[in-house]
Amino acid sequence: MSKTIRAVSFAGALALAAAALLQLSTRDAAAQSGGGLFVNAVFLEINPADMPKYMEAIKENGAASVKEPGCRTFNIHVSAKDPNQVFLYEVYDNAAALDSHRQTAHFKKYAATTKDMVVKRDPRPMTSVALNSKAR
Repeated sequence: MSKTIRAVSFAGALALAAAALLQLSTRDAAAQSGGGLFVNAVFLEINPADMPKYMEAIKENGAASVKEPGCRTFNIHVSAKDPNQVFLYEVYDNAAALDSHRQTAHFKKYAATTKDMVVKRDPRPMTSVALNSKAR
C-alpha cells in the first residue's frame, strides 16, 4: 500500500474516531445540562415461589433495555438480607426515554409475565446529581 493511501486511510479513521467522541461528549453534556440524567429506582418484593421465573424475565428485559436509545444503565440487584427483594437501577437520558422504554415489546412482555409475581412495587424517579464510576 502506498504512503499516500495509508495516510488518507489513517486520516479518515482519525476523523471518524474524533466525530464519535464529539458526539458522545455532546450527548453527555446535553443530558447533564438539562438537570441531570433520569434515574428510575424501583424496589420490588417478589413472591418467593416466583423468584426464579421473575429473575429470568427481568434479566431478559434488562438486557434488551440497554440496547434502546436513551437507556444508559439497567442494573438488577437482590437484597443480601432478603432474596425476594429486588432493586432495579435504571438510568435514562431523560424521562421521555423511560416512557419510550415502557412502550417496547420486551417491556410489555416483562410486565405481562411478572404482573402476578410482584407483591410490592415502590418506584422512585430521581434526577442524577453526580455519577461516579471507575473505568474497567
